[in-house]
Amino acid sequence: MRKHVASWPDRIWAVEGSNGAGRPLAQRLLADGEHVVDVPAKLAARARLFDTGHNRKTDAHDAHAVAVVAARTQGLRVLSYDVELETLRMLVDRREELTRQRIQTVNRLQRLLAELTPGQAKKDITALQAKAILASVRPRDLAGKTRRRLAVEQLTELVAVEKKIKALTKELKAMVHARGSTLMTLPGVGPVVAARILADVGDVARFADRNRFASWTGTAPLDASSGEQIRHRLSRAGNRRMNHMLHIAAATQIRLDTEGRAYYRRKQAEGKTRMEAMRCLKRRISDAVYHQLIADARAVQQASVQAGPGEGTAGASEQSCAVDLPPHIDTSDQPLPGPATPTLPPPIRRQNPHAASTASPPRRRAPKPSRWSAPPDERP
Repeated sequence: MRKHVASWPDRIWAVEGSNGAGRPLAQRLLADGEHVVDVPAKLAARARLFDTGHNRKTDAHDAHAVAVVAARTQGLRVLSYDVELETLRMLVDRREELTRQRIQTVNRLQRLLAELTPGQAKKDITALQAKAILASVRPRDLAGKTRRRLAVEQLTELVAVEKKIKALTKELKAMVHARGSTLMTLPGVGPVVAARILADVGDVARFADRNRFASWTGTAPLDASSGEQIRHRLSRAGNRRMNHMLHIAAATQIRLDTEGRAYYRRKQAEGKTRMEAMRCLKRRISDAVYHQLIADARAVQQASVQAGPGEGTAGASEQSCAVDLPPHIDTSDQPLPGPATPTLPPPIRRQNPHAASTASPPRRRAPKPSRWSAPPDERP
């Protein structure tokens, strides 16, 4: 691809789905020093709908739609290459894979233990508990011995997986601290949640305000009002992984003695259901995360400015910019738009008749000349 476009020195690459299937291509282009922009899938689908291909889903039509969007749309997100964030993303993905593997191993072990010790299985079992149960079981038949041997193998896998998860969590915590992030100071935000937020958000300056960030995380409710009935419904849009991370933080705050739990109970006292109160708390956490990301970006930018030219700061990006962001971040249950730009002309100010004595007398205008040139007595 680079050889094909070598004749155009001033070029821009447009990649659809740079956070999904197009991520490997976008990252390789960025590593080679190319200029890459992200094209949202919705804009490409709209361009393909109005194209001459009758909305056919082919490679040629997709490429043409992406090129049209990139050429005619202003404000597309410019991608930047950050080695630390890419490493952070890969480690978080690997930990999620190990977590799913652990769940599967625990389920298999639970099944075998339930067959070995009927009626004594526990809901949430640990490796030490499973080891104690296996030590107390001595089956004599062939099926029981085979079942115990398989349970021991599952227990060995569980111990190995938990060891890897613990090591990855420790590594993620060190990388988040090295990044200069203060997300873990928020209640309910641990190393895994902070690492996922940093890896998926990237440059927080691409979000205009907290409402855009809440829409991206899927915590901003959608207006479903009809007539005099005012209501909002759950939004299924946005980054679902980020939404899951915020859900983990909200559940942790509710379980512990935090301000989030007090806010959650206050919403329930107002008549909201458990799920509605949880959504309100998630939106509040989303605003707090956005505020923290902006504060970290400003701190990194200030440190890079104080370092002077030629000196860099860990975590600083050449394309990151957090200037002119809103200094005050408030929380609300739903995004509220700002004041609309006036479109009507300003009202005509009329003079107060009671104030005529203090003002100068109005000038008398000369009567407009009549369209008749002759005197009034000579008009026909």
